Amino acid sequence: MVHEANVLGQPVGARVPGWKPPPAPPREPLVGRLCRLEPLDPSRHAESLLAANALDTDGHTWTWLPYGPFESPQAYRDWLEQQARSRDPLFFAIVPLAGGAAEGVASWLRIDPANGSIEVGHIHYSPRLQRGAAATEAMYLMLRRAFELGYRRYEWKCNALNAPSRRAALRYGFVFEGILRGHMIAKGRNRDTAYYSMLDDEWPARKAAFERWLAPENFDGAGKQKMSLSELNAGR
Repeated sequence: MVHEANVLGQPVGARVPGWKPPPAPPREPLVGRLCRLEPLDPSRHAESLLAANALDTDGHTWTWLPYGPFESPQAYRDWLEQQARSRDPLFFAIVPLAGGAAEGVASWLRIDPANGSIEVGHIHYSPRLQRGAAATEAMYLMLRRAFELGYRRYEWKCNALNAPSRRAALRYGFVFEGILRGHMIAKGRNRDTAYYSMLDDEWPARKAAFERWLAPENFDGAGKQKMSLSELNAGR
């Protein structure tokens, strides 16, 4: 963005002409070619999420989240019930169309229509969902919907020690903004938080990269990608 100067010659931010706060994101499904994001409903999703999460036998998928692994299936169900009642964060279950059962969750949170800012977080992918194309499409669908609604800033934050999450943010085309030191205490430990963002004027190029990567012709007969999303985002 190009900064301007006021009548005193001081630098001030660029004007945002015609700005109108977007609506809060609706609690409705997002459907792609590979997956469907359904508003979290424990009566429909709890059992399949428990089954998918059980594949994580050592609990490594929970390491950098501020909660989990849960002490019992009922404790996890209770947590799902609590999240399902929330509007911020607004949780979705990720359902790959190939299997038809929920294999992960993600949410929008810190939803700030007045400033056009929204964050994605509470991302938990079971081993069954990790590294699959449906996992990437889920993030694409959430990004696309937020920018279609009129949000101007989309945030990604994670524990600064969470190298997989930090790689994912860059792979998706987010811009690294810095680290907030001593930002939180999570599970009794210090958490420095890495900040990433994507802006509305960056989204068209990122959208094109996502769509090119997700296209069926980008995968061979064994389902292996021909061109990586990182390559497609390079230089954009």
